[in-house]
Amino acid sequence: MFMMFFSNMWSVNFLMMGLITLVSLFFLNQNFLEISNMVFFSDQINSLMVFLSFFLCFLCIISTPSLKSSSYSLCLILLGLILMLAFSSDSILMFYIFFESSLIPTLLLIICWGYQPERLQAGSYMMVYTVTASLPLMVLIFFLCYKTSSFNMQMIKIINNSLDSTFLIFLYGAFLVKLPMYSVHLWLPKAHVEAPLAGSMILAGILLKLGGYGLYMMNKCFCLSMTTFFMSLSMWGALLACFMCLRQTDMKALVAYSSVAHMGLVIVGVLSNSIYGITSAVIMMFAHGVTSSALFCMTYFTYEKVNTRSMTYLKGMLQLYPMLGFCWFFLCCVNMAAPPTLNLVSELFIVPCLWKISLLMIFVMGLMVFFSAAYNMFLYSSLNHGSSSSYCLPSKDLKSFEMMSVFMHMFPLIFLLKSEIFTF
Repeated sequence: MFMMFFSNMWSVNFLMMGLITLVSLFFLNQNFLEISNMVFFSDQINSLMVFLSFFLCFLCIISTPSLKSSSYSLCLILLGLILMLAFSSDSILMFYIFFESSLIPTLLLIICWGYQPERLQAGSYMMVYTVTASLPLMVLIFFLCYKTSSFNMQMIKIINNSLDSTFLIFLYGAFLVKLPMYSVHLWLPKAHVEAPLAGSMILAGILLKLGGYGLYMMNKCFCLSMTTFFMSLSMWGALLACFMCLRQTDMKALVAYSSVAHMGLVIVGVLSNSIYGITSAVIMMFAHGVTSSALFCMTYFTYEKVNTRSMTYLKGMLQLYPMLGFCWFFLCCVNMAAPPTLNLVSELFIVPCLWKISLLMIFVMGLMVFFSAAYNMFLYSSLNHGSSSSYCLPSKDLKSFEMMSVFMHMFPLIFLLKSEIFTF
């Protein structure tokens, strides 16, 4: 009876997720200090991630009204609940369990609602990469918690264990693969290309941020050293990911490699362990979570109009679909960190951290900014400029639910942008 009620009442799922999102926003407004009760932990960073999780699950329901099956809705709700528990857990063991459990609903989304036969291979790639990198972390967690006689992250933080640099790769490996860092990123473009819209939105918007949050919590719990190597590799890898974006012809693959480039800056910000770095990483995680989810929505809505994701067959869509072209323009500007967007603020905050490492890193950052603008302009101009392609036929512009989805993605960016302008 319960399953039939869910399958026939899409509006119930819509209202329930909307209510949960508003409640998470209320708790975000209330957290001024760290709160811990030995089971749950709450501060401004994980409250922001909980809000982002429920907000994007809510947008997934809006963006896919045709999928009204009860299993689809329950999969999204289960994923939102697991992510909330992962971001709010005060036990390092429970955090690890929920960190790994988030892969199960994501795998179900890819396998059950993906629309290409390679989705099984993409799911296998994701599981092999992430689980293989996480197993050494589980062993290390048991070893370190045996020494401290506690799984509580606040107790581990007070004891302040120092960790030998030889164990650093085991502690960071699971989170660097989840983000992912360049050189361990091969699973991400494959998973994005084969995933349905909701899978891509959740994967880019939330699950990658779970890796960044894990790095942040590990830095709080343990005294870590020798992080300069990972920071340098992340910056150079982010630059290489920008080069990869310039040679993509699949819209989804381009947005996926763009996520790899942005997550490189998140790694540098978190591992710098400074106020500027953490601030940059948090702003980047939120801004990229909303922006990348919106870009995947745009690729799906464009695919529905022309039945292809290849940019070689797309031209002049601004003439045929003006509102779609406007949304592409706005989101590409946000993704390239055009002033005065949130992405630009996060990139400005990372500059002092890079200056402290090396002047060469500032040069790499400058190249990243240039090529980030280049591939976003390439994406926009390839789709919208020029005479309309013979493969693109005029039809109805964005539907009502598509407009609602895109503008709700834009709303937090515009709202925070307005508050940022008045603050400065």
